[in-house]
Amino acid sequence: MRVLLRARESRWLAPAAVGLAVLVTLLITAGPIRLAGANPVAAYQRYLVTPLTTIGGLNEVLLAATPLIFTGLAVAIAFRVGYYNIGAEGQFLAGAAAATVPGLYLADLPAVFALPLALGAGAIGGLAWAVVPAWLKRHAHIDEVVTTLLLNPVALLLIQGLLNGPWRNSQSGFPDSDRYGAGYTLPVIVEGTRAHWGLILALVLVGVTFVIMSFTPLGLRLKAAGQSPAAARFSGIAVSRLQWRCALVSGGIAGLGGASQVLGVQHQLTGGISSGYGYTGVVVATLGALTAGGVLLVALLLGTITVGAQNASITLQLPTQMGAIVSSTLLLTVVSFLALRRYRVVFRRRTRTADEGATS
Repeated sequence: MRVLLRARESRWLAPAAVGLAVLVTLLITAGPIRLAGANPVAAYQRYLVTPLTTIGGLNEVLLAATPLIFTGLAVAIAFRVGYYNIGAEGQFLAGAAAATVPGLYLADLPAVFALPLALGAGAIGGLAWAVVPAWLKRHAHIDEVVTTLLLNPVALLLIQGLLNGPWRNSQSGFPDSDRYGAGYTLPVIVEGTRAHWGLILALVLVGVTFVIMSFTPLGLRLKAAGQSPAAARFSGIAVSRLQWRCALVSGGIAGLGGASQVLGVQHQLTGGISSGYGYTGVVVATLGALTAGGVLLVALLLGTITVGAQNASITLQLPTQMGAIVSSTLLLTVVSFLALRRYRVVFRRRTRTADEGATS
């Protein structure tokens, strides 16, 4: 038996691999769900179907998916060009902290000025947090996986230091910032729901990214630089410059996601502003095959599972962490099957040599 690289890949292999991965995920996670005392079929219904059957559930799915669209898109853009940004978490936090500055110190600004200022500050904050790893990658050839990852806890410690120092709540004394001024609240899309205009901004970015990646020469250069840097350089593409620019754009989008979250949901900076959105963004980008449309679909899927996990926790007494187990298993199986689709297994019977035939 030998494993050989396929000469060409059939169109049906990718969707078949994803479908098989989903089936394997359901089979693997059925065991832990059963051990937790619930019916796997009922749990999967709560995870994947129930949140989409009511207006309130759908609204919560959109709310949960919004930060994942930002971070997933940020990671996808960087990965697409071969820059492996694992720092979307830190950039998300930096964006949230940067948006807090005008929210606290220019609290009286009207919304027409306050919202663009805070969103712009968030994007600049995320971009600034991405500068050092990108510069080290370009000029010192230091692995960006390490530098971007190490800056994530630094961003969290910085926020905790601010919240336990100059930004401590002046009324309660808790390590949360004061509420932002009234002009710094992103309006909801539909009155009576919680999904805010940050979702619309995220969808606009998805659309712009899709057009650039699919229909422009820049998108072709990004793909070439990511898939074969040496060949791209030989053809005249400035790979290092492309990676530098995409790293900054990636950080800016992640920072914009952090600003959107504090302006649309919390309306103040807290130590728990991110529930690992940046790390989950890596999952979203990978499962979405580094495409804008894939990021959107996977973010909605994980948002559905997140809301469904809360529902299952109440109705089936399942721990909320079970939803994370399902999501993580889905990532591992999809990535494994998508990698295997590039190879084929060849079974070849062993033929006897002439000496073996004469001996027999």
